[in-house]
Amino acid sequence: MKQIVAKLFHSIAGRYGDMVLDYRSPLVIGAQLALILAANLAAFALRFEGDIPPEYRQIMWDHVPAVLLIFGAGLWVFGIQRGLWRYVGLHDLGKILLASLSSATVFYGVIHLIGGITQYPRSVIILTGLLNGLYLAGIRLAVRGFREWIQVVGPSARRVLIVGAGNAGELLVRDMLSDANYNCRPVGFVDDDPIKRKKKIHGIPVVGTIADTKKAADRLDAKEIIVAIPSASTAVKQKILAASEGCTVPIKTLPDIKQLLVDPVSLQQVRPMRLEDLLQREPIQTDRQELRPLIAGKAALVTGAGGSIGSELCRQIARYKPACLVLFERYENALHSLLLELRAAFPEVKLLPVIGDVTVLDRVSEVFRQTGPDIVFHAAAHKHVPLMELNPKEAIRNNILGTRVVAEVALKTGVDRFVLISTDKAVNPSSVMGATKRIAEHLVREFNHTGLTKFTVVRFGNVLGSNGSVAPLFSEQIRKGGPVTVTHPDIKRFFMTIPEAVQLVLQASVMGRGGEVFVLDMGEQIKVVDLARNMIVLAGLVPGKDVDIVFTGLRPGEKLYEELFEESEQAEPTTHPKIHRAVGTPVPVGELGEWLESLPRMLPKSDEEELLQDLKRLVPSFQPDLSQGVS
Repeated sequence: MKQIVAKLFHSIAGRYGDMVLDYRSPLVIGAQLALILAANLAAFALRFEGDIPPEYRQIMWDHVPAVLLIFGAGLWVFGIQRGLWRYVGLHDLGKILLASLSSATVFYGVIHLIGGITQYPRSVIILTGLLNGLYLAGIRLAVRGFREWIQVVGPSARRVLIVGAGNAGELLVRDMLSDANYNCRPVGFVDDDPIKRKKKIHGIPVVGTIADTKKAADRLDAKEIIVAIPSASTAVKQKILAASEGCTVPIKTLPDIKQLLVDPVSLQQVRPMRLEDLLQREPIQTDRQELRPLIAGKAALVTGAGGSIGSELCRQIARYKPACLVLFERYENALHSLLLELRAAFPEVKLLPVIGDVTVLDRVSEVFRQTGPDIVFHAAAHKHVPLMELNPKEAIRNNILGTRVVAEVALKTGVDRFVLISTDKAVNPSSVMGATKRIAEHLVREFNHTGLTKFTVVRFGNVLGSNGSVAPLFSEQIRKGGPVTVTHPDIKRFFMTIPEAVQLVLQASVMGRGGEVFVLDMGEQIKVVDLARNMIVLAGLVPGKDVDIVFTGLRPGEKLYEELFEESEQAEPTTHPKIHRAVGTPVPVGELGEWLESLPRMLPKSDEEELLQDLKRLVPSFQPDLSQGVS
């Protein structure tokens, strides 16, 4: 029956909806006058218990025009006709009651005090005011209730389970019920507050705790789960996702509380829950205002500009209106895509796209001489651990020689600041990539003592969504139906978002006085298998049922867990609570200098096994796998 009524309503609304909208004001005024008349007649009937004496019946009809005029004018003065009935709330109901009682007072003054018609019953005047307010409020609530009922029983409405029965959840349900365009039907709440247990909000029951999410979704046949806790900590979000495991429906969320302070809660703000929401720490926040005097009006150069970190660096630097931004990149396709994006987003910024290789001294010198950068961000590097195990010579060439070339040219051309992008794999490295980045770190710090350029190193962990990282790999594997491949059930990694990584790099460029290694406090390491499981759940699938997780074994150069500081380093606090300074000298200085001087000549003809032994000698904690090299 409900479905039939709903279909009939939508059919009538579709046919006559435009006509009603065209004549809305006359219809509303006519309905209000009819209700005023009904209230007045009902007041007389109540006063005389349904049997109105003839003389009072005459008084009633004689004064109907005055009743309609005064009460209608009162509603007009209070703007009652302008309110949308579908959104009626306590504020509207209060105005209706005030308008009705005010009109009754005016009517009494006009009839009794001015007109002297004392035989008009005062009780009828009071009852007319009260009943008028009741009727006007009642019809609005009835229209709103009917629309919400139609919305709830609509045959195509998505059944939604809402996690969180607080203010955000209440506003979200109100938005769903009041606007049929969203086509959503809230069917239940889950919330850990015991006071709300078994209660109802706008007629929608609180059916359990967060731990009951899957059971509630199954029982209520929910087609979507929306997390309406904008202030939820990362731990709470992890708990919600764990409770949702096994639900084969999309999981969405509201933005954080800071965004909701700008815009009210609405379904328009609901978005799919992302992996970034599940980091086991609170996101890093930096004072971006400090960066304006550092970058505004200056020339900035980013090597590896087409990469994940390099491109985000360019985006964030461009916001501060540098005099020019030099995009140094060896791959023309990546450079071309970035250039088109930045030109569209920042048309006022001067962009200089440069194709070049950081290992070619002449090209780097030419670019620095022509552009005169004030600040350099060196993000160009080979970073894939298994590939570098198979190609150690190229890792040394790009990560060590390339860093040396760019740093030397920066020093000679008078660059003010130089920031090296490093990695946690440089700490007690077990891979060629990590060892080369460890040497690059020390190389940059040594350059700090040879001129006026301030050389700084920024070290951080894995970046979610970067090229070649596990997140895009897992996404592709999930899209294909699995299996998702994880190297080891106990492998852990530090994770951060690309914007966070770039914020850290930029903050380090402000804080650096030369020679420092800055490290982000990245919280606890996350098990990669948990990351894989979370991504499967976020895709609306069930781990082990829809998509399998397969363990493939550790790859060459891979560690079970990463570190941020070596034993010979001490972590010192900085002015930023989430950024620490690593203090220590793990690489022998003299031997490194001699080796670097001979490296350009000997690298082309060197045996890779000899190069691995050199890395081992320079970085004693490095344990190379000599069976992995290729000639």
